[in-house]
Amino acid sequence: MGRRRPGTPTLEEVAAHARVGRGTVSRVINNAAGVKESTRRAVQRAIEELGYVPNLAARSLAGRRADAVALVMTEPDWRLFAEPFFSEIVRSLGDALTDTGLQLLLTLVRSDVERQRFLEYARGGRVDGVLLMSVHAGDPLPDMLADARLPTVLLGRRSGEEYVSYVDADNIGGARSAVSHLLAQGRRAIATITGPLDLYAARCRLRGYQEALALAGLEGEQRVAESDFTAESGRRAMADLIARHPEIDGVLAASDTTAAGALEALRTAGRRVPEDVAVIGFDDFSLAQRTAPRLTTVRQPIEEIGRAMVRLLLEEMEEGAVAWRHVILRTELVVREST
Repeated sequence: MGRRRPGTPTLEEVAAHARVGRGTVSRVINNAAGVKESTRRAVQRAIEELGYVPNLAARSLAGRRADAVALVMTEPDWRLFAEPFFSEIVRSLGDALTDTGLQLLLTLVRSDVERQRFLEYARGGRVDGVLLMSVHAGDPLPDMLADARLPTVLLGRRSGEEYVSYVDADNIGGARSAVSHLLAQGRRAIATITGPLDLYAARCRLRGYQEALALAGLEGEQRVAESDFTAESGRRAMADLIARHPEIDGVLAASDTTAAGALEALRTAGRRVPEDVAVIGFDDFSLAQRTAPRLTTVRQPIEEIGRAMVRLLLEEMEEGAVAWRHVILRTELVVREST
């Protein structure tokens, strides 16, 4: 790109002068959306005061973009695409990208062949960045994208040692607060219906359940059944728990959909909710207000998750990845009639 003339201010110097990030200066220079007017004026003032002249050759190369972001769904089980979580996340990401000028391309990657095919597609410059969701433990795709230096942000993590940039909800804290709520109501025979345990989020929710029981001196009183986040698996898991532990008086389900299935199994067994068994879900989608009774649930901040994922991805696209960024957002217990 050629050497910089002595004394010519750099993009970094403009950013420092305006007290903003390098990416913000880049967005102002390229007249991109999403910059506050006061910030835009500060950057323009810094450009004028320093006499900064944009590198036109670099801007030309930067302009060679696909203007598209891939949302890659790696879930091998087709049934789960009908669950509210997927549609809510797609909606929140679409909303977050509205003012960026970037198209959101939905891609399914479920096998080694499809992973390699997508990697070649992305490396060919057809997308500017990648958003990944439903990544199971051991999935190599995030590593493949990182090795290819493609801007990538995960929804959730594969493990506690994840290094690729990600946005996640506080699954441990959310589950812990839910079980603590049941304990405060005097419930002592509390069960949990987990999600698939090869998903880190499901393992974290199980850990939150276990931590709450341990804090109450009930670590030896665990009652656990696994599901796959669907209503049918929630129904089966709840029926199994009732058969194995008829004394159950509280349940934390790993999703609202799973909790809806659990409610059905409790009705079939003649158990009243919440009089006999209190039930808590996880997510707080519209389904939680359509069940009978309405679900107490742990609210995930879906809108904030979408915005944070897009923000991290834009930063990596514009500034380059100098460090992995990890964001964990708070959850909130929403109390309704099921407890």
